[in-house]
Amino acid sequence: MRLTVLGGGGFRVPLVHRALLDDAGESPSRDGARCTELVLYDTDRARLDAIGAVLAHQREHHTGPAPAVRATTDLDDALRGADFVFSAIRVGGLPGRVRDERIPLAEGLLGQETVGAGGVLYGLRTLPVAVRIAERVAALAPDAWVINFTNPAGMVTEAMDRVLRERGLAGRVIGICDSPVGLCRRAARALGADPDRAGYDYVGLNHLGWLRRLTVDGRDRLPELLADTAALESFEEGRLFGADWLRALGALPNEYLHYYYFHREALASVRSAAATRGEFLLGQQSRFYQRARPDDPARAYEEWERTRREREETYLAENREATGGWERDGCDLDGGGYDRVALALMRAVARGERTTLILNVPGRGAVPGLDDDAVVEVPCLVDATGARPLATGPVAPDQLGLMLSVKAVERSAIEAAHSGSRRAALRALALHPLVDSVRVAERLLDAAGGF
Repeated sequence: MRLTVLGGGGFRVPLVHRALLDDAGESPSRDGARCTELVLYDTDRARLDAIGAVLAHQREHHTGPAPAVRATTDLDDALRGADFVFSAIRVGGLPGRVRDERIPLAEGLLGQETVGAGGVLYGLRTLPVAVRIAERVAALAPDAWVINFTNPAGMVTEAMDRVLRERGLAGRVIGICDSPVGLCRRAARALGADPDRAGYDYVGLNHLGWLRRLTVDGRDRLPELLADTAALESFEEGRLFGADWLRALGALPNEYLHYYYFHREALASVRSAAATRGEFLLGQQSRFYQRARPDDPARAYEEWERTRREREETYLAENREATGGWERDGCDLDGGGYDRVALALMRAVARGERTTLILNVPGRGAVPGLDDDAVVEVPCLVDATGARPLATGPVAPDQLGLMLSVKAVERSAIEAAHSGSRRAALRALALHPLVDSVRVAERLLDAAGGF
């Protein structure tokens, strides 16, 4: 089985490779249903070489079978013969992310990779490239399954789904994110429950969702968790939002909703920081890619691991600073999450190992109030036929209202990317709940260029 990673020179690719190595060790006899070839595609050969060195070290210290690794800067070459395509690209690189952050901040708005004006700007830049990738997949690898991790993940997944659906390949792109699984597992651990034995009722859009029930042995234990302040504030979301607000909501929000519920505090923290998240990562990763020499895999791996650990320790640092300042738990620093979701998804499809995962897929009526083609983030039953969203039941008015507003933003951005319409791009920015003026939205568009 061949897995192609788009964005193969990306910093987190070694996490995917590590998961593939572990999987090969678990099932060495199932060659037809495990990854035997990993193709890395990137537009930057130097980044491919650096990551290739890290992977070589991982392979050297792994006993048992491992996928062959090949790198290329030719997109069509990467796609031909692929069984799975993992899209994790960053159009414009980290310098583009810095612009997405700084342009809104200059207007007194939140500058963040996927939330608010920054997320819209990132989407407007990324969507045309994602659509082109979907077109090439349809032409060169129509039997492949596309796993999308490219942000803004929900918006990008919906745009790619439209392309593939028009070509008779409906359901062939599935979006993934590590935030929901992290929330669910932390909440289960806070109850002393085995995260792998619990059931989760989660509903939303990407980076905009809520855990509404947590069942263990058929019993919903979320009310018990909400009533226990010590347990509730023992994990990240409890500390971010506070026990009182979580009890008022009656649900556990995705960590990115901190930017909505505590917008002023989050914005003040971002503005007072010495650097934006993008600036921090740009400096950090630039050092890694400069130091990771292809002829010294051991040192490349050492540099990567040190940088990865620092990256995880500083994740959402501004939000934690805005809520009193606290360190992440050790169990949240492994760096795994999206790689494990991607592997579980591939195993379920390739081997027919039925499982339930929280994924980004067209809702097909699963979420009342949203149309069938709207990509939502909900639990899905996954098997050899793909991912089928499970019905969520009624959604609270406050949750549905926010979802509808942000979905309108996403669709305006998709329209703008498709048609080049400035009016659609303006709607995408001005309609966002965290953008407070049409005039500001116009200035953001002018500063970003392209429309």
